[in-house]
Amino acid sequence: MTKFKADALPLLIGSLPMKDHEAATRLILEFTPEIPLWAQLPMYKEEGMAYQFLPGMPGFTESATGKLFIDETGDGFDAEYLAFYEEYLAVTEADQSLETSRFTFTPETGRGFREFIRQVDLDKDRSFKALKGQITGPFTFTTSLADNAGKAIFYNEQLRDAAVKHLAMNARWQARTFNSRGFTPIIFLDEPALAGFGTSGYITVTRQEVTEVLTEVMDAVHQEGGLAGIHVCANTEWDMLLESGIDIINFDAYTYFDRFILYPDKIRAFIERGGIIAWGIVPTADVDDIFRETQETLAQKLEAQIREMGKIGIDRTTLISQSLITPSCGTGAISFDAAQRVLSLTRDLSRKIRS
Repeated sequence: MTKFKADALPLLIGSLPMKDHEAATRLILEFTPEIPLWAQLPMYKEEGMAYQFLPGMPGFTESATGKLFIDETGDGFDAEYLAFYEEYLAVTEADQSLETSRFTFTPETGRGFREFIRQVDLDKDRSFKALKGQITGPFTFTTSLADNAGKAIFYNEQLRDAAVKHLAMNARWQARTFNSRGFTPIIFLDEPALAGFGTSGYITVTRQEVTEVLTEVMDAVHQEGGLAGIHVCANTEWDMLLESGIDIINFDAYTYFDRFILYPDKIRAFIERGGIIAWGIVPTADVDDIFRETQETLAQKLEAQIREMGKIGIDRTTLISQSLITPSCGTGAISFDAAQRVLSLTRDLSRKIRS
């Protein structure tokens, strides 16, 4: 854990319903100037959750209908697979530049990242507390991406290992880029699929397997002096994540606090080791909620949850110092007006809680 202090600062999840990366980055810097992030704009297919991190993977194929999958059947797959691991070893063991490797974004997938770095470098004040990036989490990535037979690559140990290493190196590169500018890197693993862990859909998946893929990516972030966060926008087995070694847990506090608080001993241990809770208290799923809630109503809701945390032995001052204020999820799927209100509520609620 670095010396970074969360102090209930506002933080965003990543996606925005916009097409202009420059304008999106300016908006992020306006509403979250202490911990800005690079914008994902899912209006571009190259910035979708799967596509953005697929280039560079051996066997990456896009069909004529736009289907994305890993094809192991082609004549060149074995050579691609070998080249992938040779480059991985060159980057991790032979001092080859990560910046020029396959593990960075392409010109098409990295427009938001490049624009973010450009504007960060232009900032004369440079008073950021940290810089945030994100990747599609390894569990979500490997369970949503299939091989040529239609089976999720999570169940193929060879392909799963390559995918996790690919994501880990991208996370490491983002963290290194931020660190080189003198700011604490925060890299989130976006893991919506973990909402299904423990259900019949993943009945053969073990906790150890999930923890292993998360740990490999977290370790890559830690190696660059960064903090690793995880974002799950629904319920999951929170005890598994609280014990995982993750630095920041971002959950939908607007909807699922009653599920999260079911693990009091694990939460206390997480806080005691310096873990940070990112409260996804600003709603994003229902437009009516977005426009009905106010800074005051959300503050009341959050303060009630903080009092519940007090009942399990976590005092308010400690909790606030190890908290961040976030939307419950990204805003890429809602209108621009609704997204802008989410950003405004997040900023204003953070100010109220800190005051």
